[in-house]
This record gives sequence, structure tokens and C-alpha cells, in this order.
Amino acid sequence: MIFCSIGYSNSNIMINNLYETDYVQWTQLQIEALKAKDWKSIDFEHLIETLEMGDPKETVESNLIILIAHLLKLAVQKDAPDWMTNRWYNSIDEHRKRVLKAQRKYKPIKKYLPTAIENSYPDARDLAIKEGKRADGCKVMKRDESEYPNNCPFTFEQILDENWYPN
Repeated sequence: MIFCSIGYSNSNIMINNLYETDYVQWTQLQIEALKAKDWKSIDFEHLIETLEMGDPKETVESNLIILIAHLLKLAVQKDAPDWMTNRWYNSIDEHRKRVLKAQRKYKPIKKYLPTAIENSYPDARDLAIKEGKRADGCKVMKRDESEYPNNCPFTFEQILDENWYPN
């Protein structure tokens, strides 16, 4: 049985625009329409796209954890040898690309990124601290946990700027 109607009503146009401008509200409207079996209000095209992509938020947060952890290590472990910092730079570049690609592919992710950064920071900090402790034998001074800020010291723009690295 096919429930989609041919053509777009004004409400369909509004719902399609909402998908691009307010993903959370769009999602809530789609949930309400599904519960009410209001097939005319369902944005089938974007709903299918959303279901096919799975949950890109988890993928973005996972990439942000690694990206921010390596930015933190560059900022805090300034005495690290070149072979270590080069790995961090490479990882930063790779994970930035992944986040930026997700942002381009899943337009609603852009609005979620500030929250994703906030959600990812505690894990990124913990990862940077743990990796720093393991680097003790690599001619890197062991850092105190207090040297890693409790709140993200990087701006949203810095984290996603492909040409920015902490000094």
C-alpha cells in the first residue's frame, strides 16, 4: 500500500523547509504525523533519507572525541617529539574531514555540532589525559590532569577550521 500523495500541498512545502531549518521540530512533527497516521503530513523523502543514514550524531561525536583529544594534546604536551605531534596533526586532519563531510551530507548536523562538541569534550579530555600518561616513557613530561581544562578551550570555529592548530 502506498500512502504518499502526488504533488505537494503548502504543508508539505513547509515540512520540507522545516527539515532544512529546524530538524528537531521537523522530527517531532513527523513523529506526531506517524502516530496519528496522518499520511498527508509525512515528509516521505526526508524521512526515508533520515532512516537510511542511521544516527550520524554518534559518528560525529566519536570523531569529535578523537579530534578534540588530539587538539588538547597539541596544546598541553608542547614538549612532545615531532613523530608524536605529526600523528596528532594527521589524526586532527582526518577527523575534521569526517565531521565536515557529515555536516555537508546531513544538513541538520550543523545545528547539532555545538551540542556534540559539548557532549564530546569530557571524553576527549579523559582520552588526552590517559594517552598523556602512557607517553611518559617517550621523552614527554608527564602532565597533571589540571593542565587539561575542564571546559573546552577551543571555539567551534577553531575545531572545524582545517587550517587551525593550537600553538
